[in-house]
Amino acid sequence: MKLLFILLLLFQSFSTQAEVAKNVLVEQSFARAAIQQQRNSAAYMNVTNIGGKASIVYAKSPVAKIVELHTHINDRGIMRMRKINQIELPNQKMVQLKPGGLHIMMLGLNRDLKSGDFVAVTLGFDDGSEKLLQVPVQNTMKKMKKSMKAYKKDGSLPKLITH
Repeated sequence: MKLLFILLLLFQSFSTQAEVAKNVLVEQSFARAAIQQQRNSAAYMNVTNIGGKASIVYAKSPVAKIVELHTHINDRGIMRMRKINQIELPNQKMVQLKPGGLHIMMLGLNRDLKSGDFVAVTLGFDDGSEKLLQVPVQNTMKKMKKSMKAYKKDGSLPKLITH
């Protein structure tokens, strides 16, 4: 009887392991176009959690040597990117990953990312589940400039310093 109870508990824990990925909706995803010589790009998206507590704890992509979760901080008027350990996804809320804010940073590109292409990006969640995305590549410089204007009251773009 004890063995049956233990097996039921184990089965229940395994059956809930992949729940987070099922309860996360990803919409309006895109990756910034880049040539390999630029070496870096980023992916953006709207992520909605429709069930319980969840966090993105990693991302990966075959197009980059390193993929990190990032945010921007205002350091005395200079915008700086910072690696973060997780992106919390509050229940029944949408979190925007966008230029000038939270995003997925792809470092050390191994190929060009051309507008119209698709990039495989896998999001990893705190329960061990994953969600594979096919993210369209877009030329985003205009979008980025528009988004970043919000950081300066006079409308000028802040200085961006990466690593």
